[in-house]
Amino acid sequence: MTNDKLEKATLIAARVLIGLALAAFVGYLLVYTIYAVELFRFPFDYDQGEGFELMDTVLFSQGEWPYRDNDQYPFYSSNYPPLFHVVIVPLVWLFGPQYWTGRLVSFVGTLITAVAISYGVQRHIRRWWLAALVGLAFLASNYVYHVGPLFRQHMFMVMLETLAVVWLTVTIDKEERDGRTYPKRLLIVMLLLLGAGYTKQLAYATVAAVFIFLFIRHPKRAILWAIPFAAVTGLIFLWINWATDGYWFLNTVTANINPFVPGQAQGLYRQWFNLHTLLVVTAVLYAVYQLYFERLSAYSIWFVVAAVNSVTAGKWGAGESYFATAIAASCILTGLAYGRVLNRLQMVNPSTSSGQVGQRTMDNMQWRRWLYPAALLIVPVLFLWQAERMFHMPTHTPALAGVARALGKPTEVWIAPQTSCSAPRPPESIPYVDAAGVSLLGRPPNAADTAAGKTIAAAIAQGDTAAFAEDAGFNFYIGRDVITNPTQLLNLYNNNQVDLTEMLAMLDAQAFDTVVLRAQFYPPPVLDMIGQRYETKELVQMNGFVYCIMRPRE
Repeated sequence: MTNDKLEKATLIAARVLIGLALAAFVGYLLVYTIYAVELFRFPFDYDQGEGFELMDTVLFSQGEWPYRDNDQYPFYSSNYPPLFHVVIVPLVWLFGPQYWTGRLVSFVGTLITAVAISYGVQRHIRRWWLAALVGLAFLASNYVYHVGPLFRQHMFMVMLETLAVVWLTVTIDKEERDGRTYPKRLLIVMLLLLGAGYTKQLAYATVAAVFIFLFIRHPKRAILWAIPFAAVTGLIFLWINWATDGYWFLNTVTANINPFVPGQAQGLYRQWFNLHTLLVVTAVLYAVYQLYFERLSAYSIWFVVAAVNSVTAGKWGAGESYFATAIAASCILTGLAYGRVLNRLQMVNPSTSSGQVGQRTMDNMQWRRWLYPAALLIVPVLFLWQAERMFHMPTHTPALAGVARALGKPTEVWIAPQTSCSAPRPPESIPYVDAAGVSLLGRPPNAADTAAGKTIAAAIAQGDTAAFAEDAGFNFYIGRDVITNPTQLLNLYNNNQVDLTEMLAMLDAQAFDTVVLRAQFYPPPVLDMIGQRYETKELVQMNGFVYCIMRPRE
């Protein structure tokens, strides 16, 4: 076989591998969509905090603030900024307090993030398949899969952060190309950052990354933008605090001062690296390359700051979702790195570069002709390797189970139900496999879970009062008040910022017909009073948790 034929065969093989890599990540997108649709149909809490996000949205839809006095009935308040919930308000006006409204917005937000990642890469490298791969890789992340379709505000924040950094890069590139400034374009970046910060406080890391980048490029300009940005941010903060009689500061700042658990942070960093090895290693190497041989891009600074800030995942109540911003940044850097390599090797490839050279020079360059085809083979192989490392798939249908079996993966795992308020139970077969390990997130809820939720709601409906419940969904389902927010209450209790007198008095007087426990997140005095005045009458299992339905003791 001649060199030309061998090179042609190599390029054909590379295209096949590229097709396989795209198929693998499109497959993850299909799995993600299946999971999201199943969650849209589920009318109760899948993740414990979803119902309280819905409650925040309902309050906003009624023109009320969710930042309230936790000392008085119904002892409810929120610890999250408002934007995500405000965006969902029109859907609540149209369809009522439904979980699918926030889940849909969060899911669509992750799709927009993936498109922004692909766009940010494609405009630099002009290789659609590689840009598509890194965008799909974001959606294929185990972490994004787990939390992306939930009624949680975190992924909406990541969407705004990603749009801000991509648009910043577009703006600065255009300014340097045209030799003029575009303040209106930069204003859009600032508005996106403001929106991210008022979606979730964690966005401060991306704000810092953007202003570090601006300061490196244009120190004076960075300061001139930072002053009004800080002023507007501060004025909005002060206005909300004034409008809520100080409960905004109490519930979004004081209540978020949680203990740091070093082992939790270390474990999550290890897991993040093991699941996203290709993305992390490539992003680090490309950032180092830029540091020593080029100017640091906004993407490199963003990745470093986001990766460092992910240490906050070690706080009590935090978790894997805190790495989502770093994952988005690493996807962009990975696409840029491999695109840069491929484009440069293609330029020096004698069979693809234009122009005429002497025969002797051509003879000396023959070895280079294999660099580009080799790289074109290696890149999709690396993405296939990355796809295998982050494997996750529900296997609740014969088709999905067949795919897992064909890939040499198990079709079930055995997990014991979570029983914090009842006796331990033996492990059960779960139709879900995940490289992240045993997880109660990711398995689509089924008909039995829906029936269990309705059973709990029906038990509450037998009484006349709202339930004192750790999940909000049961009270929502039967149209009763949502009572307190257990994790928020515990945070405030640990910071000595809540008076439990009225709540304990109501529990002592058995003012609630039903108490529903799932994880016992309430402060110790509340749990003690529940134990004294209530007893478990029924156990119901839903989504891998055993719920204790308690009635007043006689």
